[in-house]
Amino acid sequence: MTRKTSERSPSAQSSEYAIQPILCTHDIERLSSFYTELFGAEEEMRVPGKKGPFFVTLRFGGGGLTLVDAKQGAKAAPGRVIVAVFVNNVDEVLPRVESAGGRVAGPAKNMAWGQRVAHITDPDGNPLNLTQQL
Repeated sequence: MTRKTSERSPSAQSSEYAIQPILCTHDIERLSSFYTELFGAEEEMRVPGKKGPFFVTLRFGGGGLTLVDAKQGAKAAPGRVIVAVFVNNVDEVLPRVESAGGRVAGPAKNMAWGQRVAHITDPDGNPLNLTQQL
């Protein structure tokens, strides 16, 4: 894929629509700590439940991620969701993944479409792509 220098990356394009990924988890605090420690996410909203939070919304710059307590009635459809987390430098973030509780699937690679990508998982096993625009 060839991109004109005047084109903006998909993560920077404005739209009238927004996507809010929602991950179901059995441990909101653990998952929240992972995204806060590794990516500097900030908690935007916390909705209490019967035993701890029902859901927490985290903010990453212009994007967000919601974590929902799977034990309190949240239902996750079968399937695979991959969350792309755009970072300034994949190679600086990658060494911190495991100490934050995640797992690294392999080294970062330059992709033909102009991104450097490393595949990791969060502490719940949710797949993430650390993505850097080249």
